[in-house]
Amino acid sequence: MSATRYRTQKVGDVEVFYRETGPIDAPVILLLHGFPTSSHMFRDLMPALADRYRLIAPDLPGFGLTKAPPRGAFTYSFDALAAVIGDFVDALGLQRYALYLFDYGAPTGLRLAMKHPERVTAIMTQNGNAYAEGFSKEWGPWETYWRQPTPAHREATRASLSDAAIRFQHEHGAPAGRVSPDGFMLDTFYMQRPDADEIQLDLILSYRTNVALYPDFQSYLRTHRPPVLAVWGRNDAFFLPPGAEAYRRDVPDAEIHLLDAGHFALETHHHEIAAHIRDFLGRKLATP
Repeated sequence: MSATRYRTQKVGDVEVFYRETGPIDAPVILLLHGFPTSSHMFRDLMPALADRYRLIAPDLPGFGLTKAPPRGAFTYSFDALAAVIGDFVDALGLQRYALYLFDYGAPTGLRLAMKHPERVTAIMTQNGNAYAEGFSKEWGPWETYWRQPTPAHREATRASLSDAAIRFQHEHGAPAGRVSPDGFMLDTFYMQRPDADEIQLDLILSYRTNVALYPDFQSYLRTHRPPVLAVWGRNDAFFLPPGAEAYRRDVPDAEIHLLDAGHFALETHHHEIAAHIRDFLGRKLATP
C-alpha cells in the first residue's frame, strides 16, 4: 500500500497544505473538501484507492492547515478559492484529473472544470450540489443573508459555526455509533482559531455566487458530458437526494447511488464509496 505524504505548495501568498498518496504515474483524482472540514475527511478513502490512483487532497484557503493571508489582505470568496486551487493544480503540473467534489468543493471544482474542461476525466460528487433542487429548508438563514447582507442577517448565520452545529453536520443521518468524534472535534478546533469565524461568514455570503453560477455549471455538464458519479448520503439535512438525481438532467448516463448516510457519508461509508469509485473509474478511464 502506498504511504500518504503530507506536503505544502506555495501558490502566491498562500501555502497550500495537501495530502497525497498513490503511484506518481497513476491517473489523478483531485479531492476537494467542504465546510467546515479539511482534507482530513479523506483520510480513510485515499488509502483505499491508492493502489490504482494518485490521490491529491488540498486544504482550501481558510480551512485546515493551509496558510493564507488574513482578512483584508486576502478575499475569502469562492472565486478566490478556485483561483488558488487552479494555481495549485498548475504548480503540481496536473494535466488530467478526475474531480471528487464534496459540499464547498463542488462549486470550487466546477469553476476549475469550466475553465479547463479538457483536463477533467470524470466528476464524482458526494453531497456536492449544483442544482436548486438540492437545497433543504436548513438553508433559510443563509438565503436571507444572501438576499439582504445586513449585519443582523450575517449574525444569524453564525449559529452554523458553533460546536453543536458542526457536530450535527457530522452525526445527523448517520447510523448510530458509527461516526468517530475525531473529525468534528478537529473541525471545531479549526473554527476556534483567530478570525476563523469571520472568514467563514464571508464565505457564507460568497456562496450566493455559486447559486448564480448553477446555470453555467449545468451548461458545462450538458456541453462536455464528463462521466458523472453521484454517491450521496440520502439522509443529508442540507443537500437533498433530488440534488444528486438532478445531474441526470444534463448528463443522462450519470450514475446515482444513495447511501444510508448523512452529510459526511465518508465517515461511515468510505468502503462503499471506494467500491463505487473503483467500478465507475474502472469503466470510464483507461486501465492504469
